[in-house]
Amino acid sequence: MQPELSKTGESSFVRPSMEPTLWQKNRPGARGVESPGVAPESVTSQIPKGAGREIPLSLPELSELDVVRHFTRLSHLNRGVDTHFYPLGSCTMKYNPKVMDRIPEIPGFRDLHPRIDPDGMQGLLEALHTCEETLCQLLGMEAVTLAPAAGAHGELTGILVTRRYFESRGDKNRTEILIPDSAHGTNPASAAMGGFTVHVLPSGSDGGVDLARLEEALSPRTALVMMTVPSTLGIFEKDLPKMVALVKASGALLYLDGANFNAFIGVLRPGDLGFDIVHINTHKTLATPHGGGGPGSGPVGVKSHLAPYLPSPRIRKDGDRYSLVSPETSIGPIRSFIGSSLVLLRALGYVRMLGGEGLRKVALYALLNANYLRALLSGTLPRTGKGLCAHEFVLSAKELSQEGLHASDLAKEILDAGYYAPTISFPLIVPEALMIEPTETESKETLDRFADDFRKIIDLAKKDPTRLKEAPRRTPVARPDEVAAARDPVLTDPASLHIA
Repeated sequence: MQPELSKTGESSFVRPSMEPTLWQKNRPGARGVESPGVAPESVTSQIPKGAGREIPLSLPELSELDVVRHFTRLSHLNRGVDTHFYPLGSCTMKYNPKVMDRIPEIPGFRDLHPRIDPDGMQGLLEALHTCEETLCQLLGMEAVTLAPAAGAHGELTGILVTRRYFESRGDKNRTEILIPDSAHGTNPASAAMGGFTVHVLPSGSDGGVDLARLEEALSPRTALVMMTVPSTLGIFEKDLPKMVALVKASGALLYLDGANFNAFIGVLRPGDLGFDIVHINTHKTLATPHGGGGPGSGPVGVKSHLAPYLPSPRIRKDGDRYSLVSPETSIGPIRSFIGSSLVLLRALGYVRMLGGEGLRKVALYALLNANYLRALLSGTLPRTGKGLCAHEFVLSAKELSQEGLHASDLAKEILDAGYYAPTISFPLIVPEALMIEPTETESKETLDRFADDFRKIIDLAKKDPTRLKEAPRRTPVARPDEVAAARDPVLTDPASLHIA
């Protein structure tokens, strides 16, 4: 049951206390339980000499019970998709089926060391090869690399492949990448890290890419045009076929940032739309919980003309045997292993469980939920864009600035109402932005309840803005000094410095 919004701003709710750190709980001599046979000879014998850690980790000393209770109490203080509605836009913070948790626990996968010889992990290589083939079908691509550890890592991989492709053709003039201002913020950073000059394409009045500005910006120097589809504004580009034709005519490649893949999975394939490269985030779309810094996985799919340049090693199938190969044309390894294996196995299991029609429903329900919630919130705050949205939509709290309020104040009051807050202050082209993504997994009842509370919060903001300035009241931390945290960050637990 959601807490009622208080008219007076008072609450009988007692703020949860902060959990002490493990270093603060350190008890010299305390130990966990070491069960016999934790590292059997059958496992340790497969690990190459020198592959293990030789220097002991510096960790606090605690009993097993202390550690279990510590992390359990922390989990009770957190907001997550298992405990609250989590409408965090552009990140697809959706509930994932718990049955997928069983796949990484299969001993034959779980207990493999990443440096075992390929002959010792044929089952894993077969599963990952199947995952590559499955993603090729979903993306409409001819080849896929599973190596990238996240979406931004996938971006960089695609950009390095682009650079190698033009180098192989002797075209040294392709030094620029065009990126719409409605793209994900990591795109420009990845392009710059890849050695390219970035040019930003401004959005038109409807929130889409300005077709005339795109045509003007394209030149023999353009190597790649990176597009987020649908964009961070929650908009499908209505002029996409024309844009693809312009880019192809210029000789440049076309990249699709597929972090929002759950908006069209099973409905559209990027390869069929004319894209040369696409990355997706399996940790957003395909059944791995996203957040907390990982684990992540950002596979990259490419058309056949780019396949020779994908990262090494590649998985090769010869009959019923699998091996790892490193083609000379490859850009080389981009990480220490061939991919986040257990994340990818979850993705494969999710796809196999739902099938083609099930994946199509994922996209359709994501679109339905977003448009339903958008309609419910109509009239609360102005929305960027017109008509139907994709899987997310963006509101602007700029009109509340006359009350001295910002999007962050709304977010903190939303926390007190019993939800995680939407993304705020992004995309940057929308002042005081709130990006809301309900995802395909939420019920109508949850969306109705959230919309009702959101309307109450907006009404409260106009009548009693001071109330929002004092939020949140129901979280362990109230309002941290963000300026001080940025200027003088404490990156090490002081308690750990006093323990030998």
